[in-house]
Amino acid sequence: MSTVDTTLVNVAFETLARTFGASITSIQWVSTGYLLGLVATIPLAAWASDRFGAKRVWIASVSLFLVGSILAGAAPSLGSLIAFRILQGLGGGMIIPVGMTVMTRAAGPHRMGRVMSILGLQQLLGPVLGPLLGGMLVQHASWRWIFFVNVPIGVVAILLAMRVLPRCSTRRGMRFDGVGILLVSPGMAAIIYGLTETERAGALGPEALVPLLAGIGLVATFLVRARRGTTLVDLGLFRVRTFAAGAATSFFLGTGLFAVLFVLPLYYQGARGASPVDAGVLLIPQGIGTAIAMPFAGRVSDRAGPGLVVLSGLALMIAGTVPFALAAESMTYPMLTAALVVRGVGMGLATMPAMAGAYASLGKDRMAEAASLLTILRRLGGSLGVALVAVVLEHALPGSAGAVGGRGAPPAVMAEAFSQTFWLVVGFCALAVVPALLLPRRPPPPAAKRPRPPREPMHHLSADALARSPRQPA
Repeated sequence: MSTVDTTLVNVAFETLARTFGASITSIQWVSTGYLLGLVATIPLAAWASDRFGAKRVWIASVSLFLVGSILAGAAPSLGSLIAFRILQGLGGGMIIPVGMTVMTRAAGPHRMGRVMSILGLQQLLGPVLGPLLGGMLVQHASWRWIFFVNVPIGVVAILLAMRVLPRCSTRRGMRFDGVGILLVSPGMAAIIYGLTETERAGALGPEALVPLLAGIGLVATFLVRARRGTTLVDLGLFRVRTFAAGAATSFFLGTGLFAVLFVLPLYYQGARGASPVDAGVLLIPQGIGTAIAMPFAGRVSDRAGPGLVVLSGLALMIAGTVPFALAAESMTYPMLTAALVVRGVGMGLATMPAMAGAYASLGKDRMAEAASLLTILRRLGGSLGVALVAVVLEHALPGSAGAVGGRGAPPAVMAEAFSQTFWLVVGFCALAVVPALLLPRRPPPPAAKRPRPPREPMHHLSADALARSPRQPA
């Protein structure tokens, strides 16, 4: 539900722009607000799981996500829609890291590539099903149904969680840090707003300078507190070289991934004149390419180390994006489809192995904090990437054409505008190459053999029992 929602909503951006008469930089806040809402609660995942138990936290997160979905579907204006998307993000922020923490503790570092592939399989539904389902809902029903469709899925998820998820023990080892939570997300939002105002005005005026300085100050304060150990984010993890390399790679991968998910539907609908359904179908090849590569990537990463796998994936992502940056009216759909398959294979090879490389050198006691921090960086990268491509695209389109993804602009102007945005995405992928060079190129040492204790029924397993899995290294 949480992964499909991102791509499902992206297909509706042009429709939302026309419905509310909004510019591209205004519409991008529907995506950016959601990502920043995720960032606000992701740091709470480890603390909340310890304090209240992973099962309770997961069910509460899904419930709040559903409330945000219902309100977003009923939103009367763009401002209220953005507000309810933030609420939706606040609910969804802990869904993935809480589940990821339980799985990574159970798997251990020597099986991290495979468990990342398992986690990645459900994320493949986003690129494959999201665009098609979103296009069908927008074209044949209403854009509001792209939010209402979450309700039955979420209700089933909650009922299954109540029945299936194991009960987890609670403890009070971590201290809640409300100040830190109130610093990072508003700080990033202010920085992104300042950047959009700078690009829109073409100069660094007071409207842009004030939020930029305020945002930088908030984020700097957060980093100082984190360095002193007074926040829920453990910056000491960056002292581990492989974690720092994997985290930086994940950040730039997030910028490239979410930026493309934002701009591709606008490209097909605005520059190519495709309908929402057609745009959804045209985006499916990228998901298929990822589905082909991701299971293979996990096994290879476990056997040979993530370094070469991630670098190969980044090379394919760049190769699959360049045709869009060079695209003119003569570029055929089969050529663009082939490019998306290549790009999808690259995403499958790069995304999860980069995270697995970050985890590989950590002990099980640091998995929860690492999961939260990696997810934060990826989402922050995504929010920054979406904002930057939206600003570049609107700035390159003349006048009112920027309000509807390029419709009404001369074909040559549209081609040049979208070319600039895709070159920016190529730059994001190229930046990811630098930290990826530092990822390990050999597998982690094999786990030590230990006697297997008697099995407990799953419904009696606690988080501590999962953490003491017999397959953990000594």
